[in-house]
This record gives sequence, C-alpha cells and structure tokens, in this order.
Amino acid sequence: MESSGRSTLVDGIGLLFTADPFREEIEDAALVMEDGVVRWIGRSATAPAADARIDAEGRAVIPGFVDSHAHLVFAGDRTAEFAARMAGERYSAGGIATTVAATREASVPELVATTAALVTEMTAQGTTTFEIKSGYGLTVDSERRSLEIASQFTPETTYLGAHVVPPGTSADDYVRTVTGPMLDACAPHAKWVDVFCERGAFDEDQSREILGAGIKSGLHARIHANQLGEGPGVRIACDLGAASADHCTHLSDDDVTALASSGVVATLLPGAEFSTRSPYPDARRLLDAGATVALATDCNPGSSFTTSMPFCVALAVREMRMTPAEAVRAATRGGAQALRRRDVGTLRVGAKADLVMLDAPSYVHLAYRPGVPLVSQVWRAGRRVV
Repeated sequence: MESSGRSTLVDGIGLLFTADPFREEIEDAALVMEDGVVRWIGRSATAPAADARIDAEGRAVIPGFVDSHAHLVFAGDRTAEFAARMAGERYSAGGIATTVAATREASVPELVATTAALVTEMTAQGTTTFEIKSGYGLTVDSERRSLEIASQFTPETTYLGAHVVPPGTSADDYVRTVTGPMLDACAPHAKWVDVFCERGAFDEDQSREILGAGIKSGLHARIHANQLGEGPGVRIACDLGAASADHCTHLSDDDVTALASSGVVATLLPGAEFSTRSPYPDARRLLDAGATVALATDCNPGSSFTTSMPFCVALAVREMRMTPAEAVRAATRGGAQALRRRDVGTLRVGAKADLVMLDAPSYVHLAYRPGVPLVSQVWRAGRRVV
C-alpha cells in the first residue's frame, strides 16, 4: 500500500510488549508508525529510517489498553451507597435506580460533558479503545439519547436497556418494551446488545428473549453473567455465540469448560469486586482451562467508579492470580477479542498504531508499583494524544 503520510520511528524501547503471540516481548526494540498503523517492528539496531524519530530512552512500550466494558453515560453521584457498603451493607443490583433517576433529569450537554471527562481520564491512563453501554435511562427516549451520546465517542456502543426493570413497571411489560419500541429506537445507534442476567434483574428466559431480539435486529451479543452468584448467564452466552460473558465471578466447572471450548471471552471486572468487597473471579482457573480472559474497568457510578486499566491490571495480579504478562495481555489483546477487533490490542505490522509508553523499564511495573502514574505518552492511530 502506498504511503500518504510521514513515518515515525520509536526506538530505544527497553522492552516492547506486543501482545502478539508470535513475538510477545522484544528487548531493545523499535517500531515504525505510518498512516496510523504499525509498519515495522524489530530491534533498534536494525530499524529503518523514518521521517521523524522518538527516543524512548529505555522505557517500556505496550499496546493501548482496550476497555471492553464501561458505563460512561450517566448523571448523579452514589458516594453514600459506596460508604454504606464500606460500612458493611451488602451489594445488590437495586442501586442502579438512583442513577437512572439522575440520568433521566440531566440535559444532553451535561451527559456529554460527563462522558467526555471520563474518556479523557481513560485516555490519560493508556486506554485507546473502549466500549460504552446505555442502561441508565430505561425509557425509549432516554436509552436512545444515551446511545447517541455514546456514539460520539466510540463505535463500540452497547444497547443495555435490559439493565434492571424500572420501578413501577412489571418485568413482562418491560421486556416487551426492551424487545420492541426501545430496540427499534436504539438499534441504529448500537453495535452490541447486552442484558444483566442476575437475580434482581433478568432471568434466563427473559435474557434469551432480549438477546435474541437484538441479534435479529443485527446487533451482536454480550452479557452480564454470574456476578452475584452462579446462574445461567455463561450458558446463555455460549449457546448464543456471544462475544463475551462479563463478570464471571461465580462459575461452575461446567461454566469454565463451556467458556474454554466455545471461544466466548470471559471478561473480568476486578474494580467491581474491589468496590463491593465481593470475592474476586478466579482468573487462574479460567486461564488454566484454556479460556480467553479479558480485563475491563466496568466504569460506572455505583459498583466500579474507576477509569484506570492500570489499576485493574494490578488488582488482577494481586487478587486474581494472574501473572503481569497475563494481566497486560488480558487488558489489551483480550479486550480486543471481547470486542471482536483484530486491528487493536496488539502491536504488529498492519495493526493500528495504538501504543502506550510507560515511565518504567517493563510492563511489570504496572503491578509492581500500583497507583503510580506510569503512563507517560499515548498514541492513537499513530497520533500522540497524551
């Protein structure tokens, strides 16, 4: 393909973590970016000439993080709920109604501003690809509005009208709305359909009906599964060929086997367990079984109000028995697989030039030095954004 732009050489990379299974780590590395994609990768000593040069001065470089599960369009504050949980109250799905009320009352400019601020936070911490769900409107107009806002920031938009049943509505009536007029209004602005399959939200039959309707409308399935206890969510994901089953905190042996054999990505969200004082998912069990694992923030105002993928990497290593390499891989390539994207999540020739330079000699420092702002530079499609 003919070049139409300037090439940039990044050399002097102390350790390049590509997340590419064919060549995952390269010491004393370099890469060339041009036209928004990676054109060359190898050792610094053999790097080709380019129009511009950036010396990494021994810093590590990794792919941009891929956050495949986030709820960014909302209004309001749930500080009191968080404080109550920290004082010993049990987490349940019911707190979503507080955010729904605030989101319905908020104006479009207010919602856009909140979303933009969270996206800016994400980017500063190395996230270059992210998903945004609806789910805090729960009326036809407010869900459509949420997805229209989300689509201003990412193509990875998810219709989550089936977050909870809103107060004052019967479950049966609401499912008819979600699979009927709400879906009709939202499908043009969404790529994915999701459902919170959990006690206090939607049961197995309702979840199958909702995802099935979304699939018939041309959306691709993903599901909130097995967060609060064992349940049918993983089984539904595997039966319907969903891209991912998210949370996966409480899994039976059959669930683990199904995830490993089906290709459905197990997306783990340790920020939720941190913020709700709940048991962490057993990532080691999934990895040892051969399942594909992703990490994501689950950024939302109630149960995981963090935009930091580095924080989730550190939690995964400390609390979920992942090695640093497994955690970074899950936060990059794993997230891309959960979004069925082949152009992001790895640094290889032909992939998007989404990369993060760390103020550290190795990606291991993301877990080794938790809470330290190690992201020094971020490129998206070959353009520096941080």
